[in-house]
Amino acid sequence: MKRYAPVKWLPFWCMLCFIAPVIGWGQPVSYDLQEPPPNVIFIYADDLGYGDLSCYGADSIHTPYLDQMAAEGIKFTNFYVTSPVCSPSRTGLLTGRYQVRSGVTRVFFPNSLQGIDSTEYTMAELFKEAGYATGIIGKWHLGHLPPFLPMEHGFDYWFGIPYSNDMEWKPRKDPPLPLMRNGKIISQPAHQPTLTQRYTSEAINFIARHREQPFFLYIPHTFPHKPLHVSAEYAGTSPYGKYGDVVQELDRSVGEILKALRDFGIAENTLVVFSSDNGPAAKGGGKTGGLRGHKATTYEGGVKVPTLAWWPGKIKPAQDIAEPMLMTDWLPTFARLTGRQLPDDRPYDGRDISEWLFEDGEPQSRDFFFYFNESLRSIRSGDWKYMRPVLDNPYRQHLEPHGPMLFNLVKDPNETTNLMEDFREKARELEQRMVAFERQIQPVPEPKLKAVPFDDPRKK
Repeated sequence: MKRYAPVKWLPFWCMLCFIAPVIGWGQPVSYDLQEPPPNVIFIYADDLGYGDLSCYGADSIHTPYLDQMAAEGIKFTNFYVTSPVCSPSRTGLLTGRYQVRSGVTRVFFPNSLQGIDSTEYTMAELFKEAGYATGIIGKWHLGHLPPFLPMEHGFDYWFGIPYSNDMEWKPRKDPPLPLMRNGKIISQPAHQPTLTQRYTSEAINFIARHREQPFFLYIPHTFPHKPLHVSAEYAGTSPYGKYGDVVQELDRSVGEILKALRDFGIAENTLVVFSSDNGPAAKGGGKTGGLRGHKATTYEGGVKVPTLAWWPGKIKPAQDIAEPMLMTDWLPTFARLTGRQLPDDRPYDGRDISEWLFEDGEPQSRDFFFYFNESLRSIRSGDWKYMRPVLDNPYRQHLEPHGPMLFNLVKDPNETTNLMEDFREKARELEQRMVAFERQIQPVPEPKLKAVPFDDPRKK
């Protein structure tokens, strides 16, 4: 069993064609561990906004297959990522832990010499230990050098790209974007207009190969991260332009995967989750559905993401669940579904949310902490969201410096009214919770983003 250790650094030298009828629905049931272990498919869009799907309010982007998932399953309306940027967010999902616990605080680039540490216990390793076939089809982005690739972290099979699709041909002379299979480059540069179609085909082939055994399939899509690319079949199909075309092609991909599960007769033993790694880029074309902020900020628009769960016959259809949840919750939930115990040599930040999948879950008071790089920027606790002031911010393209802010997210989900003057004691309480959380985390590099308590003497 792996033991916890901080991230290590390498020496310098060295991610349905038609809507099928709903069949077999019954009343929701608690999952019985005596049943056959479920297949799990986790589909992760890249930079998809909270308001980019029809079922979340988009009026010029049409997503009938994702809408079908929502109609036949659960639409979560308060699901959060731990970070508003790629690599840290994906670390939180796969490890069930805030990314600062492992030192993955920043986005990895083609010239990065580091990646996710071998001692981190991932979702893929959980499934592999439970006897599952494990695969990833899409963008990895947790280190591109051999010690950090998916096959070293529990995945049997990988087809996709090692980092974001814009990380090529930059002034720093990055190499062309590679398309890889099991760590070997099969084409370079990757032909991006065909990536979504190729991912879909690879996913269906993986399902076909493993339909007689339990499998875990992670599908972290390349898009709608910019630069946007779309196949000729979907070009010009959305009133919203190229961004809409890209999202509609992603929607069709989900539909084809759901259809394949039905065609293979395994839909009723497969849990499918769809979400996004963070909010839309500031100038990427995505919509937040009215939420403030965007990718690389910890406003709601950067950290609240569309999330759907679908499992015919197990999950009650047409549910909207407003209970706040965190991406770290999926690892302990999958442990419950597979009957596994997580390693007890490290702290976890998620909780089992299976009761919300199969029953009427009980609301719980929880604190959610949101980081940008190494800086703990904000906290959600119950109805309240507090954001530390930013005095000196080198990332002005993402976030202008600002004073302390306090919002009631139930009354003001779009963060329009700062309640600091009326509820200073609440803000002070939340600041104290943030400080207490920071103290239990191992030291991380000094943040460049200077966020300080609202009553810090340095402000005076």
